[in-house]
Amino acid sequence: MTLNFRFAIVSDLHIALPHTIWNHPSRFHLVEVSIPAFESVLENLTKLNLDFLLLPGDLTQHGEPENHIWLQKRLSQLPFPVYVVPGNHDVPVLMADEQSIAFSDFPQHYRNFGYNKNELYYSCQLLPGVRLIGLNSNYFNDQGELIGRLDTKQLKWLEEILEASGNELVLVMVHHNVIEHLPNQSRHPMANRYMLENAPELLQVLRHHGVRLIFTGHLHVQDVAYSDGVYDITTGSLVSYPHPYRVLEFHQDNHGREWLQIVSHRVESVPDFPNLQESSRQWMGDHSVPFLLKLLTLPPLNLPLAQAQELAPSLREFWANIADGDALFNYTHFPQQVGRYFEKYGAIAPCGTPSLIDNNTTLLL
Repeated sequence: MTLNFRFAIVSDLHIALPHTIWNHPSRFHLVEVSIPAFESVLENLTKLNLDFLLLPGDLTQHGEPENHIWLQKRLSQLPFPVYVVPGNHDVPVLMADEQSIAFSDFPQHYRNFGYNKNELYYSCQLLPGVRLIGLNSNYFNDQGELIGRLDTKQLKWLEEILEASGNELVLVMVHHNVIEHLPNQSRHPMANRYMLENAPELLQVLRHHGVRLIFTGHLHVQDVAYSDGVYDITTGSLVSYPHPYRVLEFHQDNHGREWLQIVSHRVESVPDFPNLQESSRQWMGDHSVPFLLKLLTLPPLNLPLAQAQELAPSLREFWANIADGDALFNYTHFPQQVGRYFEKYGAIAPCGTPSLIDNNTTLLL
């Protein structure tokens, strides 16, 4: 049987009804566009004859019951199946408080969107011969901190599911990144929180069973990362520049080879932001200085604050370019060590040539 299907990915929606919007000077996301941007995306997706839609976590602003309820109702109106997993913003507390749902209550809100039990992970058949595994990467450690990790019980369950999957094509969706999308991401003091803490353990299981495709979110950038037979396709946030979403087509050719075509789109405008791309990029630049100062003064650069303050204005567009995907950098005007460090963030293959696959590409699996 030949497999051919089309699906879409929209990540990190951060849905916030107007009266729930968290206004804080350090807020880095344009959550006020969450609902109109999502409606714009859905309007386009309903025209495409999709087989299914994937939402890899951070569905809501801060796990507010009202926002979960709004999203669940909206998803139930769509003409194609939708599958979700929780992000750290969806289950920020172990026990329910005045703001957020309890960690264990997430599956109850999304009974028709992958979940059929009270576990925060699931497996389901999307199409004949195609299986989705939705993992929960949110884990409360002994100090009560929420980190990215798969618990032992879930990993054992995953092994059992993959053993039973036979010749099915298996897609994995999880919120935290499994393969590094940034230089030294798993060990960088600012970037490691976006990684799954026990990613090597998960990758070992997936490789053993021939799983090649992982779909993630959390990092708010457009990036396709590859490691030893496995692709981690992370999709930027709908409430952060460049407000992207993806449409993907899987097909097998006459020689049995399997291909995945990725086409990325952007929300260009919403009612209160008619030039969303321009205004959002400006917003990101305006809010970039604290982030840049940390990046410059923390390891591995460890620059003195005075030097960091001198360099930061030249990096105003840096994170917007990273979020864009397919960025190429030239910082020859910087001190050599600093320039080389930032150039490593570009879309460069291990052989040293540009590899522009973050937005639009066709992968031979």
